[in-house]
Amino acid sequence: MTTVEGIVLKERSVGEQDKFIDILTKESGVIEVSVKGARKINGKSGSSTQLLAYSRFCIDKRGSYLYLNSAEPIHIFYGLRESLTKISLASYFAEVLRFCIRPETQNGDILRLMLNCLHYLENGERDEAFLKAVFELRLMSETGYMPDIVACRGCGVFEPGELFFCIRDGGFFCADCFESENADDFMKIKLPVLSAVRHIVLADMGRLFNFRVSEGTQQRLSALAESYALTHLERSFGTLDFYRSLL
Repeated sequence: MTTVEGIVLKERSVGEQDKFIDILTKESGVIEVSVKGARKINGKSGSSTQLLAYSRFCIDKRGSYLYLNSAEPIHIFYGLRESLTKISLASYFAEVLRFCIRPETQNGDILRLMLNCLHYLENGERDEAFLKAVFELRLMSETGYMPDIVACRGCGVFEPGELFFCIRDGGFFCADCFESENADDFMKIKLPVLSAVRHIVLADMGRLFNFRVSEGTQQRLSALAESYALTHLERSFGTLDFYRSLL
């Protein structure tokens, strides 16, 4: 028997009583676990296996399959269910993680990123657009798609007042070096947006959320983060489409 801590990213009913859950763990990436008699489980054990529950799971392995023996909740994030936009955004985070993270992938920072985003989202301590941008850009960096935001690829300037960021490869050119015939893959932004991107992808996890941006900067940062994530993941997400429909 193995004990792991993780957050439930998806539930799938099987027959009348059972279900499968996908759990994001620190040690083993996303794992699929069978929950026998799930609809008969009440109280703490039942809440431990619901969507977005952060719990401690005792798991049995039989052959190539994992079965839940018992579970204990650590934090259920009930507050997310008080707002349709909050639970929808959290569901988008979960769907992206299920797509990105493979079994046997060890990355505690990704689990920590998800838990921190849900904490701030549940408590309303950060704007939804802010959390969405932080999640998208930091996740891309943690999974091998960190943008190249050190300096202009043409002249090496570090802090251009205005620049053109390439959504497809993550680099940028200052206004003086940019060639307009390549405009389709680029987004025009200003230095405050670049500074925010740099903080998100480079700051240690303990300082990740410790910055503020203006409303205008946030709008541009949000557009950049979403375009960058969807371009590199090469797919769309139904949960994102639904979240957008609520705004």
